[in-house]
Amino acid sequence: MHAIFTTTRRLAESYGGRRWEGEETLGYVLGRRWKARGCAERLGVAEGWLGVNDRMRRRRCPGSFPERDEVRAPELRIVGGWGDVRKGLRWSCHYGHLRWGGGAGGGRWFPKEEGTDVAWAQVARRDFGMALRWQVRSALARRGGGIHFCSIITTEGLGNTKDGFHAIQKRMSGFHASQCGFCTPGMCMSIFSSLVNADKSKKPAPPKGFSKLSVSEAERSYHLPSYTLGGGICTFPDFLKSEIKSSLDFNDASISGPREGWYCPKSIKQYYKLVNSGLFSESSVKVVVGNTSTGVYKDQDLYDKYIDIAGIPELSAIVRKDKGIEIGAATSISKTIEILNQESESTSSPNGSVVFRKLAEHMSKVASPFVRNTASIGGNIILAHKYPFRSDIATILLGAAATVNLQVSSKTLHVNLEQFLEQPPLDHSTLLLSIFIPHWTSDCKKEHTLVFETYRAAPRPLGNAVSYVNSAFLGHVSLDKSSGDNILSNLHLAFGAYGTEHAIRARKVEEYLTGKILSASVVLEAIRLVRETIVPVEGTTHPEYRVSVAVGFLFSFLSPLCKGVIDPGKTLSISEDLVDTDNVHNMPLSSRRETLSGDEYTPVGDPIKKYKVELQASGEAIYVDDIPAPKNCLYGEFIYSTQPLANVKSIKFKPSLASKKIITVVSAKDIPTGGRNIGSTFWFGDEEPLFGDPIAEFAGQALGVVIAETQRYADMAAKQAVVEYTTDGLKAPILTVEQAVQNNSYFQVPPERAPKQVGDFSKGMAEADHKIMSEEVKLASQYYFYMETQTALAIPDEDNTMTVYSSSQFPELAQNVISKCLGIPFNNVRVITRRAGGGFGGKAVRSLHIATAAALCAHTLRRPVRMYLNRNTDMIMVGGRHPMKARYSVGFKSDGKITALHLDLLINAGISADASPIIPGTIISGLKKYNWGALSFDVKLCKTNNTSKSVMRAPGETQGSLIAEAIIEHVAAVLSLDANTVRQRNFHSYDSLVLFYPESAGESSTYTLHSIFDRLASTSSYLKRAESIKKFNSCNKWRKRGISSVPLILKVRVRPAPGRVSVLSDGSIVIEVGGIELGQGLWTKVQQMAVYALGQLWPNGCEGLLDRIRVLQSDTLNLIQGGVTAGSTTSESSCAATLQACNMLVERLKPVLDRLQLQSGIVSWDTLISQVEIDLLTGAITILRSDLIYDSGKSLNPAVDLGQIEGSFIQGIGFFIYEEHQINSDGLVISNSTWDYKIPSVDTIPKQFNVEVLNTGYHKNRVLSSKASGEPAVVLGASVHCAVREAIQAARIEFAGGSESTSSLLTFQLDVPAPMTLVKELCGLDIVEMYLEDLSSHGVGNCN
Repeated sequence: MHAIFTTTRRLAESYGGRRWEGEETLGYVLGRRWKARGCAERLGVAEGWLGVNDRMRRRRCPGSFPERDEVRAPELRIVGGWGDVRKGLRWSCHYGHLRWGGGAGGGRWFPKEEGTDVAWAQVARRDFGMALRWQVRSALARRGGGIHFCSIITTEGLGNTKDGFHAIQKRMSGFHASQCGFCTPGMCMSIFSSLVNADKSKKPAPPKGFSKLSVSEAERSYHLPSYTLGGGICTFPDFLKSEIKSSLDFNDASISGPREGWYCPKSIKQYYKLVNSGLFSESSVKVVVGNTSTGVYKDQDLYDKYIDIAGIPELSAIVRKDKGIEIGAATSISKTIEILNQESESTSSPNGSVVFRKLAEHMSKVASPFVRNTASIGGNIILAHKYPFRSDIATILLGAAATVNLQVSSKTLHVNLEQFLEQPPLDHSTLLLSIFIPHWTSDCKKEHTLVFETYRAAPRPLGNAVSYVNSAFLGHVSLDKSSGDNILSNLHLAFGAYGTEHAIRARKVEEYLTGKILSASVVLEAIRLVRETIVPVEGTTHPEYRVSVAVGFLFSFLSPLCKGVIDPGKTLSISEDLVDTDNVHNMPLSSRRETLSGDEYTPVGDPIKKYKVELQASGEAIYVDDIPAPKNCLYGEFIYSTQPLANVKSIKFKPSLASKKIITVVSAKDIPTGGRNIGSTFWFGDEEPLFGDPIAEFAGQALGVVIAETQRYADMAAKQAVVEYTTDGLKAPILTVEQAVQNNSYFQVPPERAPKQVGDFSKGMAEADHKIMSEEVKLASQYYFYMETQTALAIPDEDNTMTVYSSSQFPELAQNVISKCLGIPFNNVRVITRRAGGGFGGKAVRSLHIATAAALCAHTLRRPVRMYLNRNTDMIMVGGRHPMKARYSVGFKSDGKITALHLDLLINAGISADASPIIPGTIISGLKKYNWGALSFDVKLCKTNNTSKSVMRAPGETQGSLIAEAIIEHVAAVLSLDANTVRQRNFHSYDSLVLFYPESAGESSTYTLHSIFDRLASTSSYLKRAESIKKFNSCNKWRKRGISSVPLILKVRVRPAPGRVSVLSDGSIVIEVGGIELGQGLWTKVQQMAVYALGQLWPNGCEGLLDRIRVLQSDTLNLIQGGVTAGSTTSESSCAATLQACNMLVERLKPVLDRLQLQSGIVSWDTLISQVEIDLLTGAITILRSDLIYDSGKSLNPAVDLGQIEGSFIQGIGFFIYEEHQINSDGLVISNSTWDYKIPSVDTIPKQFNVEVLNTGYHKNRVLSSKASGEPAVVLGASVHCAVREAIQAARIEFAGGSESTSSLLTFQLDVPAPMTLVKELCGLDIVEMYLEDLSSHGVGNCN
């Protein structure tokens, strides 16, 4: 999709574009041929993009417009018309993404979150000097003015089914680079941006671990025909250039008239003319440049007017002055980085090069490239001024002594940044014009050296995560002639993000250090002053951590200038085998190895590409939200409770613009006669209500659904709800497992699901030489974080029937629940799921509420209703993995052999049973991977007033495995043994495996754990690396490393699944299975299985047969009893059903084939090791290397399984290390956005990742000897957690006081997750002071 927009008052025609009458807009669509009759394609703006105005609908195209519900944003400016478009494109305005008229969605909606970090479009803009800039832009980009004079390309414009696929899309497909495919279009555009901008800059050589992409390399890698990268896709049309040029003399202050509400002043004078016109109030108008702030501070109401100041030339001006550079406030952060890099290379400012280069390096870690391309430097500073925004940019500019220029009506003010940040919030009469950054050349004397450093501690080192603390330090260093020591002067010490309203300068510290000779005692006193200065406000998370890191930053700045103090920035490498991590940008390429099976079942076992993967890359793959909105479609959003147990007295709405958009509210009172208030259920019979009525039982429970004409209106209107609660007559809510125990609040586990104990615990404890009694480990929850949030489209049909398109892993159960809610027979409800944009268990039971709510709304209003939860609502309402607390007692021999284990386990299941009764069994199953001798346990499934927890990838086994590893490592620490020695001593023999897994141990020949563990140890040089790590830790004081090897035994349960195979008269084949394609390659494996089974019916066997097969979407009325897609076995079950159906067809058709061949002679029917490093000053974790060997039996598709194994392992790392699931005192989820909740990203995954898919022998109880691949590797993420523990142990020994025993240092509770804040706490929050005090007491000169 390639669209070019410009505003004009005349007609234009170019490149085959069609003319149309229009007073205000010239639009051009390139990349697809289309015909329009009457008037033009619709081009518009809504929630950042496109929209149509009611006035245009009435004036220009009466009778030819879509219904009102398809006109997404009538409050915004007119930018185009709508015609009778037979084929091609339609701009749809659903929440800021572009859509095909036919339903494909390359510009897919990632629900208003910056942290999603997926670009969706390539944007070209000609600036005022007519220079061309191609950039990938953020999904949070500007509204109407943001696309003015821009050329936009989405992935459909690169390639598509009709016109052929682009080389990038083909490579994404051929290299198995897509899983669920929901974000694949954005990945394609990101790669395309790199190719377009290949070798166009004069940047220096990149850091170690990176390479500079040249045009010739791009062409070779992607088989591109020329530098134009795809036949001139990036050619900026001449007619648009002329339009831009002519518009510069056009003095109207707005693109559209006042009624449309979008204003684009072209000068400061025009801006103030608008502001002073009386048309605006502070609450109804929003001044924007990039508008990316909506990803951080969500709009709480609609705005009816916008002023886009990006087009004011003065705000984008770059002025080089004698003492520095002045950068216009509307300059993008990316452009600012480019300018600073250019200035840093200037020979006229040698000292300025240090400041500018460091600023540019730090800014490159702010947000993501796509956000930086859109966000402005001034907008970031305004956010830091207006809100307690943890801005890195404000802090580093404060450290560089930047100043700002303000326009206040007719006056221009010049103030330093510190004064500006301290001012009260500004109104629209004050305009930030520019930021001045001094280069410091004239201020630095010959005998002085300028030093400038910036620091940040954030969950992600390379950006796209706000800092816990940030700092910038600048000063002049001179040499004391008598002592030869360093002296500091002209200091600027800036700290921010530590829990403060805005960045500050540490004036007391500056005054103390100025003029003093640096020594350990001086640095120690400065650090004490920092602790007095850096005081987080009440309510700040991790306050002690933030202060400690701030101390570490100042220590890192001063230590290189102080003799005898070890510089934390230097790492001593011991061996070439160790990964060099001096630079966090150092990212060696991941490597992988595969062991492929033979051709016994060809094409089963071949690494063929995924079924229809090209459609994912081109954006043509249809997800629920890609389905075009039916006529009269409405949109819904939940109103949810913020209280855990309360009567709901009333629901009212604030008087606001958004409240005026409400059509109605659907609640429990709208459930029809014969229906019931049910939102979900599961196999165990417990039902969870759809709405909390009359009592809200937990925070996050749905109370009703707001209905409006667009999703944006519905979402915004739901924020206006004011719920009145009362707790009269109600008990206190139960929010913790401890409270559940006190109140005897439990769910029962069915006897058949209850795990079985092994052996005699008392006897085992009596045999033990050592005992650990009643130690504890806690595991928090984890959010599913699928890319496509919960969504459903419900369409009422004739005769009281309902069709629901749901992103679901369990359409069959959705059908049952919807029918019960509406009080209609099951056969009156049809649930269709083509594919889901990720699931991980979250779209099994937890998707039922959304599908049922949409169906109830559609049934009540007799109109189609679509619901697509925004990320905040999804994270609050949906739940996640079960949090739990485990307390263990263990007995063991002196050699590490464990004789007995008892476990007391409290599981927080939430308000309903959901699937929780299976969790005790799976936890104990994961725990049983070791031979504990005797195993006893007491497991309580606690009912609490929290959101229901449900199954999530390897549910229970993930937690059980971690508990097992915590016990093993505790035993090893007590005995001072290597943890791997203790692990191997407690591995199962085949006999003990049968004892612990009596029903699923399998044949003795299939038990491969010992051989896999030995193979991994040998192929990954485990012993050599472990020895190198010991040497590294002994030589590096401020960084420590750890290594761990973790085994896995995971019990999988195979469920029956239906399948239907039809051979049509032309020889093409249609397959239906109950399993849902979630990205796990289910359809691909089914396709391979069908080719294998039916190949004997074709003369050429399997050749060419893959292209004849079509796999259909799940439909509950076409293929009943489809079951749930979960547990990593649905692919195998679906393949088994397909194989059985194919065999039946072969049996029926073979006689026909033989008869035809007699007549004509032919028939033509066209285990894992992880190594980590931690930074003791910040707690930052770097995963250096992970080696994984996985027994997949005989893989049905090694390429698909490899992707599942890798992704599963990374998700496990997220659970064990990074993902902090936080709730408030009422149980309401507060880590409810990507701003607060960080999943693993490219800079937090292993730097070196080696995966081997080990294909073993025949398994008679498996489908063609295959094994599950989607879930087990999650469990292996525990290896990173164990390696982090080992690194922490090394740190604790390094800074141990004389009174502490080795055992007490090595044994500590490391909960899940273990983020950098916890790592730093366990390493020590005062280790810098301890170190400096030791130096001061012994004399610095004696230090090494």
